[in-house]
Amino acid sequence: MPFKSTVSWTAMLTAYAENGKILKAREVFDNMPARTTSSYNAMITAYNKYGGMVDEAYDLFCNMSERNAVSYATMITGLVSVGRFDKALEVYENTPGEWWEPVCSNVLINGYLKVGRLDEAVAVFEGMFQRDVVSWSLMVDGYCKSGRIVKARKLFDEMMERNVVTWTTMINGYMKMGYLVDGFGLFSSMRKEKGIFVNSTTLTVIFEACGHFERYREGIQMHGLVLKLGFDFCVFLGNSIIAMYCRFGCIGPAKLLFDLMSKKDLVSWNSLITGYVQENEIEEAYELFEKMPKKDIVSWTTIIMGFSGQGQTDKAVELFRMMPQKDTVAWTVVISGFVSNEMCEGAFHWFIEMLQKSVKPNSLTLSSLLSASANSAILNHGQQIHAQAIKMLLELDLSIQNSLVSMYSKCGNVADACRVFMSIKEPNTVSFNSMITGFAQNGLGEEALNLFRKMQREGQEPNQITFLAVLSACSHVGLVEVGWEHFKNMKSLYNIEPGPDHYSCMVDLLGRAGLFDEAVDLIYSMPFEPHPGVWGALLGTSTTHHRLDLAKLAAQHLTKLEPDSATPYVVLSNLYTLLGKKIDGDKVRMDKKSKGIKKSPGCSWMIVKDKVHLFLAGDQSHMDSEEIRATLWTIMKEMEELGCNR
Repeated sequence: MPFKSTVSWTAMLTAYAENGKILKAREVFDNMPARTTSSYNAMITAYNKYGGMVDEAYDLFCNMSERNAVSYATMITGLVSVGRFDKALEVYENTPGEWWEPVCSNVLINGYLKVGRLDEAVAVFEGMFQRDVVSWSLMVDGYCKSGRIVKARKLFDEMMERNVVTWTTMINGYMKMGYLVDGFGLFSSMRKEKGIFVNSTTLTVIFEACGHFERYREGIQMHGLVLKLGFDFCVFLGNSIIAMYCRFGCIGPAKLLFDLMSKKDLVSWNSLITGYVQENEIEEAYELFEKMPKKDIVSWTTIIMGFSGQGQTDKAVELFRMMPQKDTVAWTVVISGFVSNEMCEGAFHWFIEMLQKSVKPNSLTLSSLLSASANSAILNHGQQIHAQAIKMLLELDLSIQNSLVSMYSKCGNVADACRVFMSIKEPNTVSFNSMITGFAQNGLGEEALNLFRKMQREGQEPNQITFLAVLSACSHVGLVEVGWEHFKNMKSLYNIEPGPDHYSCMVDLLGRAGLFDEAVDLIYSMPFEPHPGVWGALLGTSTTHHRLDLAKLAAQHLTKLEPDSATPYVVLSNLYTLLGKKIDGDKVRMDKKSKGIKKSPGCSWMIVKDKVHLFLAGDQSHMDSEEIRATLWTIMKEMEELGCNR
């Protein structure tokens, strides 16, 4: 250029900054023959927005000979973005009065609200003499996000002027809180407001709410409205509708819209793949995954999760190894896949490899491994994960604490489970459920019921899992009347419909107490078909009390529900034999044999050098089988010589 104006120099400075070349931008700034307030503002913005160099921006701000409202607003923005509110407030208070409001005040309010400091934001807002629509909208949003929806609506109603952002903010507040009727009502009012036009952001808020709360009818109506209004299916709007249909489990409409979209981004592809995975259509998900022009970590992680969910851990591992970049979430998905498929040894193997790769696990990783330890009752592994949580300063993470309570309980270490539970500052329903279940599983019925009463006193809402543990506790200590009371309270006090497992617990409770007429009446009064657990409870308790008639009834139903299960045959034949009816017992065994039904072999395991060794009755597949047999024979001979067989 033959002549470069200050505007030209400033434009070049901004261009370098937007491309991340902050040092080059500063070089342009330093070489400018003349600098204006706009030049300084541009360089301060570059430091704040693109370089994260707030100290340099502040030095430049202090050296300005002349400032305007933009200078102050830009500097306050930079300071609040890095949490330096004291310095931001100092700049704000030194701002000339005519520039305070509304711009600088809005910047400070926005900064406070972003970090959840609502009270400070309110103080600035209430001290303003001149507010614009941005000021009001920010505060409406702040109240909504803090859960004070009534206050937000009061402020909204007081506004003299509202724009589409204000309306959308208030609607979003209602939707996020689950007040869908109010949200839809406000949306209807918005459409009637003169000069206000619904935009794609407003519609996206509605679609997200419909999907999240499974409001299918409203979602379909909103989609119809979009078509009626003639909205262009921009990527943002299209993605929200695809995600909504996928949440409904309606993959057909989601795929149809996906195919109609002229422009798609990664979110479009990932949303549809997630939908297929959620509906267990893994082949379709993988086909779409393979067609993606570009994949990100979310794409890879979702498809790996899909194959793990189908039990195809080998394919999940194959894809994981192919991932160009692996983050903590991806590693956690692989580990969780092994846990959910009851391949706990594999989960710990991948965790060790994760640590060897210097990838830092998170609370979900450790919770998943604690679940693996609990499921396999391997206390040593669980204790190691506990130590890892302490090392990572995660021992006070609520999800970790809840998992620890469950792990220690399932491993039979109730004392440590109690210690962890008592260390939880604010236990939630999951915390109480884990401890109550732990007490019940370990035969400590009274302790379980006492903790349940404490849970009620503290105002925690019990759920189906809570009552399952409570009824199990009642069964362990034989509190029939108390069990009946809790069973009835599920519906009357908490509006929780008892499920099949709750009925199983009640049948077990009544059966243990010998109240078989009540147990059978309860089974026949069930609002749905009894599942195997119900008849299994009756079979178990009737066998204990030598009620052959009821054992035969339960076994008859079990053979229909689980035709390949040997349990009813074995239990019934043993009861016949116990009652001196060996011929009838032999007939049951022959019936089982003629149908080709085999009893599952007994199973045990032990851990040697962090490796789980599994043994099945009659199985000789262990690699050290011969050596083990020889050692056992030697031990038995030595015991005979010592007279231990007498």
